[in-house]
Amino acid sequence: MGGVFRALEADGDVAMKTYSGAELVNIGSGEDITIAEFARVVAEVVCYSGEIAFDASRPAGTPRKLLDVSRLAKLGWRAVTLLHDGLKCANEAYRQAIE
Repeated sequence: MGGVFRALEADGDVAMKTYSGAELVNIGSGEDITIAEFARVVAEVVCYSGEIAFDASRPAGTPRKLLDVSRLAKLGWRAVTLLHDGLKCANEAYRQAIE
């Protein structure tokens, strides 16, 4: 499987193996991050050194994204992989897949 799945398994992904409900379950850290900060983390992981520009004349939508991970927490699972590390793992898996 790809890097993201390995990262989840490395975190002890017991919750997803035992969940049988019909409702969606968000997988995330439960920590808030701005879109700008997320873009900077992605740029660092993929070694992008160019400018990150935001068009202030366009509708911005929600400037922050925060998943509700309460269902996941009730299943006893919590993220232990840092965002940077998870993105790095996913990027490495992607790069291997395209070689």
